[in-house]
Amino acid sequence: MSTSPTPEAPARAGPSQELLLSTAFLLKRLGWAIKERTHEALDSTGMNPWHHAVLSLLEEGARETQGTIADALGYDRSQLVGLLDELEEQGLVERRRDPDDRRRHLVSMTPAGKEALARLRAIVKRVEKEFLVPLDADERRTLHALLLQLACHHDARYVKKPKP
Repeated sequence: MSTSPTPEAPARAGPSQELLLSTAFLLKRLGWAIKERTHEALDSTGMNPWHHAVLSLLEEGARETQGTIADALGYDRSQLVGLLDELEEQGLVERRRDPDDRRRHLVSMTPAGKEALARLRAIVKRVEKEFLVPLDADERRTLHALLLQLACHHDARYVKKPKP
């Protein structure tokens, strides 16, 4: 999409200087932009970033109940049920009743789910690499470290637990 002015399309006005000086505004706008690009890139797979997040979490194996998955990702539990329905219909996850607590469902990733996750990862990494192209490797690491620091401060789920 070209943003240069043409006789048919006048130059678009950008945000105010006040907004350009606002880190929160920039984070919000960039968040929307990467979200849109990621959704577009994943469209051809029939999946979305929420599917990717669920599969990624399941691969770690530490969270296997629907409730713990929803809590770890900050998803509404009813939203997660719908996502799991979609993943299960595609044969990417399996749900079974917990033998120790029949009210809970245990969720596991299938071999097809692992293959799908590999494809999703490649797409997401490509989008991220393209999005961050103006930054060199050191700047990318610094940006990531700063964002992680903020995330950990505002949400305990982002704090990395030491391995036992």
